[in-house]
Amino acid sequence: MRPMFRVLASLLLMSFPLAGLAAESEAVRSPRATVTLVTDQAAVAPGGTVTLGLRLRLAPGWHTYWKNAGDAGAPPEINLALPEGATSGPIAWPAPERIEYGPLVNYGYHGEVVLPLPVTLPAGLTPGATLPIEGNATWLVCEQVCIPEEGSFRLDLPVEAAPRPDPATAPLFAAAAEARPRPSPWQARAALGPAGGVLTLEGPGLSRQTVREAVFLPEAPAVLDHAAVQRLTVAEGRVELALTAAPGGSAPAALDGVVLVTDGGGRRVAYDVSAAVSPGAPPAALPFWQAAVFAFLGGLILNLMPCVFPVLAMKAMALARLSGEARGKVRAHALSYTAGVLLSFAALGGLMLALRAGGAAAGWGFQFTAPGFVAGMAWLMLAVGLNLSGVYGFGGAFGAGSGVAGRGGHLGSFATGGLAVLVATPCTAPFMAAALGAALAMDAASAMAVFLALGLGLAAPYGLLAVAPGLAGLLPRPGAWMERLRQFLAFPMYAAAVWLVWVLAQQVGPDAVLAVLAGGVMVAFGAWALGQAQRAGGSRIALAAAALGLAGAL
Repeated sequence: MRPMFRVLASLLLMSFPLAGLAAESEAVRSPRATVTLVTDQAAVAPGGTVTLGLRLRLAPGWHTYWKNAGDAGAPPEINLALPEGATSGPIAWPAPERIEYGPLVNYGYHGEVVLPLPVTLPAGLTPGATLPIEGNATWLVCEQVCIPEEGSFRLDLPVEAAPRPDPATAPLFAAAAEARPRPSPWQARAALGPAGGVLTLEGPGLSRQTVREAVFLPEAPAVLDHAAVQRLTVAEGRVELALTAAPGGSAPAALDGVVLVTDGGGRRVAYDVSAAVSPGAPPAALPFWQAAVFAFLGGLILNLMPCVFPVLAMKAMALARLSGEARGKVRAHALSYTAGVLLSFAALGGLMLALRAGGAAAGWGFQFTAPGFVAGMAWLMLAVGLNLSGVYGFGGAFGAGSGVAGRGGHLGSFATGGLAVLVATPCTAPFMAAALGAALAMDAASAMAVFLALGLGLAAPYGLLAVAPGLAGLLPRPGAWMERLRQFLAFPMYAAAVWLVWVLAQQVGPDAVLAVLAGGVMVAFGAWALGQAQRAGGSRIALAAAALGLAGAL
């Protein structure tokens, strides 16, 4: 029985693919994605073609990108190390989703996606040998923040006289082929200019019953404003989509991309489109007055968003201090705060417009994609929290003691307005997306006016005191409760600092947490030393220690 047992055991082992000869590589895993290199064949043949694919399985809520990522992001890339004589073709991209994030629009994938690419093998391969294929890939995954990831992969495929499909991976490639855009059955033409554009499809099968929704996704970046509304017009045998040119861009000779069509039953089909472009087109963006109204309403609602809560602490203290003050002083502080908000919005809007004109993909909150900025904001939130806790004071000569920390001049009101803008930028509010999308398609003067309207909305609740300073009299009278409120309001600042450290950890990894926490210790030391200097009437040793602590954080 032993010889028979050995034969059966050998046959059983041969029925399972060896780990090194599997049609799917070892996985590269993170909390956000599981990525492998797969192939559609369990064995390859000399001179044949094999399809490889980068398989990305994304955690819920996370997405990666199409070949045109849209307003932000980057597509996955894979570099293969192939044997001599083998060549690879480009990725056959499945049709993407249109992913809206605040005023930004990106193109990419959720869930699971396979990005296939064909590889032609040399005719000199020897049956019975093993074909090694290695690859290095990079991909970007995003949720509230974006994390770059990378991995190395290896496949060892047996060479046989004829190719042998792999039944385990064949469904993956069949799904990827099904997800690819179909050739368009319609004639396409486009007109595109600085004022706007239109994509026209003509042919049989186009009607209000077959086209309920449609959107065009350009293949090339920096051609269209991705966030602009594409107004759809459907007639029998004809579909028109209004387009908006990217600010500072030039019209291409042809407009290539994908049209996603949703029919009356809710079924979505993607079509490849290539349309010759003629200059000029009707405007497609919101009119200026509507964009300005939407911006003001969005800024007003922005006061209720969670990211602005830390600044509400400072605004609450400022309002409490104004109770019982003369009307002229109330009006002046309200104007100082409003000026800080408007000047900060003007600077932020000017920077965004300049980056757009230079071809960069910059949208609302773009500065929070820079790790250095996030770290600096975390330290700033910590420093403001320590000030509210009474560790040190702002505004006045050293030696004024803790009373100085409870006051604050016009410079403090102005700086509070600027800080409100900086902290508000990770958030979006209703009406903002349409307003900012329209602004970035306008001329510079109109766009800046829309940004200032957004700032007026954000400043409106506090700026109302400039119009009606008597409202400050409705606030509770100053008293000992203000000191307790001030110290309590330090904790939203500490919470904001913790959240920013978490954002930084997602962006650049856990090593950054140690660096930013060490910097936070130095900021706290500098604040403590500054407070000691204030209480000691400006001690040079304490001042030097404060400067050393702040320099150490940087």
